[in-house]
Amino acid sequence: MLRYRGKKKVLDKVKELDAFPKVPEEYVDSTPVGGTFSVITFFIILWLIYSEVTYYLDSNLVFKFMPDTDMDEKLRINIDITVAMPCSNIGADILDSTSQSVFGFGELQEEDTWFELTQEQQDAFDAIKYLNSYLREEYHSIWKLLWKKGHGSVRATVPPRKTKPNRRADACRLHGVLILNKVAGNFHITAGKSLHLPRGHIHLNMLFDDTPQNFSHRINRLSFGSPAYGIIYPLEGDEKITTDENMLYQYFIEVVPTDIDTTFESIKTYQYSVKELERPISHSKGSHGVPGVFFKYDMAALKVKVYQERENLLQFMLRLFSIIGGIYIIIGFINTVVLTIRTHLFKKVAPHVLLQKPNDFTSKSSKTNPLLFTPELSVPLGIVKQ
Repeated sequence: MLRYRGKKKVLDKVKELDAFPKVPEEYVDSTPVGGTFSVITFFIILWLIYSEVTYYLDSNLVFKFMPDTDMDEKLRINIDITVAMPCSNIGADILDSTSQSVFGFGELQEEDTWFELTQEQQDAFDAIKYLNSYLREEYHSIWKLLWKKGHGSVRATVPPRKTKPNRRADACRLHGVLILNKVAGNFHITAGKSLHLPRGHIHLNMLFDDTPQNFSHRINRLSFGSPAYGIIYPLEGDEKITTDENMLYQYFIEVVPTDIDTTFESIKTYQYSVKELERPISHSKGSHGVPGVFFKYDMAALKVKVYQERENLLQFMLRLFSIIGGIYIIIGFINTVVLTIRTHLFKKVAPHVLLQKPNDFTSKSSKTNPLLFTPELSVPLGIVKQ
């Protein structure tokens, strides 16, 4: 019994500390205005909850620069280039600052073909060329879409030739993968097959002095590392056409290591920027050099780390509840103002409407709430006489 009384006293003390007093339903007056604002509040809160959850799931992309210390890694280069000369007349080689033998990097596949594309191939290449050009030009405005939605450069998807022309092949397709040292290097395509020497190599182009040269070329694929979403490869879909036999094309490439950790993938790859230079070789005019296509690449000292960063769950919940509570308070304040204005208008225009409501409320609630009517306190006559 003592324990029960002690518990009851504690509960009574706790009830006194109730900061959320309850109002009996008999004293709650529902109005059409309040119902309208309740519906509006419900839809506003629902829309805000959807927006906040969407914003929370749509994480921020963070690009962080840091020194590249992984110098022992190998650099993979993916190549698919078509040159408007037969394979027997050109040679493709690569040299880097380590003076390593070119045989250590791998070997490109040579395939005799025709430089002129069929209509189906031309349509496919034009689509790749146009889309990659658009991605390069508008990258500043669509980079979030590329990284978050899993888009990137359109890969070389030129279909194979179905019909072969009735003439000799006039072009050479060089394609394959080379594994390079992670240092500066020079990949080039020039006239004549190369002769490898202990300290490098030479091209025997003097044997083809009488052979017309045409270094028009089409780049279907030129990338470093594994393909990744969000990365644009500037040279893919590029095409150079010339009628000059002594044209030199130079591409100066800056390769940037990139570590990606996003929703779609977690990978270590590379992206690059490029500058182009083309000029005709004329020794009589002081323009010296060797005709051909040269890709001179160098490694950046910094690498880019790309990762997604989301807001803390506790912060998200606090912001969500504060928004819901704020909307509820604001709509309640507006509802009070509207009801006050409505009451003043009824006092001036239709006061009889206001007079009916208290009577109706009293008659209705007095039947159910004993606090609104006086109980019968009559005492029996027999008790009074005693």
